[in-house]
Amino acid sequence: MAIITTTRRTERFSGTTPPTCKYWLAGRCNRNPCKFLHSLSTLPSNVHNANMTYMHSKNPHLSAEKMTSSSVKKPTNCAPKAFKKPANCARKAVECGSEAMSVEKPTQCEQMDISIEKTESVEEVATVAKSPMEKSRSICKYWMTDNCVHGDLCQNLHSWFYGDGFTTLAKLHEHKKVVTGIALPAGSDKLYSGSTDGTVRAWDCNTGHCVNMIHLNSEVTSLISEGPWIFAGVKNAVKAWNIQTGADVTLDGPKGQVLSLNVGNDILLAGAEDGVIYAWRYSSDPKPESPFELVATLSGHTKPVVCLAIGCYKMLYSGSMDHSIKVWDLNTLQCTMTLNGHTDVVTSLLCWEDYLLSSSYDCTVNVWVCTEEGTLKVAYTHTDKNAILGLYGMTDADAKPILFCSCQDNSVRMYELPTFLERGRLFTRREVRSFAIGPGGLFFTGDGTGLLNVWRWLEEPKVPTS
Repeated sequence: MAIITTTRRTERFSGTTPPTCKYWLAGRCNRNPCKFLHSLSTLPSNVHNANMTYMHSKNPHLSAEKMTSSSVKKPTNCAPKAFKKPANCARKAVECGSEAMSVEKPTQCEQMDISIEKTESVEEVATVAKSPMEKSRSICKYWMTDNCVHGDLCQNLHSWFYGDGFTTLAKLHEHKKVVTGIALPAGSDKLYSGSTDGTVRAWDCNTGHCVNMIHLNSEVTSLISEGPWIFAGVKNAVKAWNIQTGADVTLDGPKGQVLSLNVGNDILLAGAEDGVIYAWRYSSDPKPESPFELVATLSGHTKPVVCLAIGCYKMLYSGSMDHSIKVWDLNTLQCTMTLNGHTDVVTSLLCWEDYLLSSSYDCTVNVWVCTEEGTLKVAYTHTDKNAILGLYGMTDADAKPILFCSCQDNSVRMYELPTFLERGRLFTRREVRSFAIGPGGLFFTGDGTGLLNVWRWLEEPKVPTS
């Protein structure tokens, strides 16, 4: 029965040689028997030449030798979407790109007038063809799942980073959901991470093992450290632990989830879901119940406060889902100005020397400078193709300032400041939501899958002092 089926399928080509199976070329044909050839040697020369000319008109990186060679190499595009399943099993014709070439009358392929529109001369064709194919700056999604069949010929990256200076050291998999904060207390050999899975974990920096886990029964949406204290933002509260004394304190007051934390002028600041910033002052002569006293609530935003930054002259900057940035005086805890430079959620704030950098879901990074009148204005706007989720800064071994931008396309882009010249990219399976710089050139990122990535910068970076 199988022999009869095969004969009937072959008869569809009316005695001519059937074309090569393009799914076989891509290493993905699963039909047995297949009505197309799983071979290259018996292809008619006229069909082969038409294919090569068409491919060259679409891909100028193919060499002149490949256009005239009698062998066909596998396509270099790793995305299987380029190989679409024929709608009608090709009873009379075989798709070749956007052209349908008749198999019953192969001589018509020789008469087809296929031109190369972008090439002006044969010499230019040869020059372009001999140039090596430049890889894209995107990671191959099939390589990420070990399914790319093109190997070194793939035009996308088979690496978790590109650019000089970085290498991947470890991947820590214990968290089950988004890693929202990473903290490295001064003088400690432990790394702390918080996640929306409701846990805070402590990691041994020497072994990479999780040595402690705290269940909070609430999503952890922010995490920082200050001195011996670890602070975690949860729903309707801030949890605090002293890693030296073992003290455990709960700071009540916030309404909704605490989305951002920072410390400035000896004041713990928490941005909450209700649009209010809560301020606690640490007392060196603490009361028995808590060493922190709620001293103020800073109202002004109309939607949740998602980021906080401390700048020069004891100024606090807050970014909100209401698209605005507010500036607060930490001495008086009063709002001094409101900045409106974004058209979507302000996702991150970074103070660098006398500049304020802000990122947003509107795919921009704004650089703010102080005017003679004492206000802030946008001096430069960097625009990306993707929403920007977070900013982090450091200086490299040559004292050049480097800006890290976490983007919604699951990459972290590195730019030199002030030129915004791209230095490289890091890639993860999901968007990066938290950053931290460690000793010895270590760099930590937490992503949306709950993964903690440990990187090393080969030339040890320096954390900015301002």
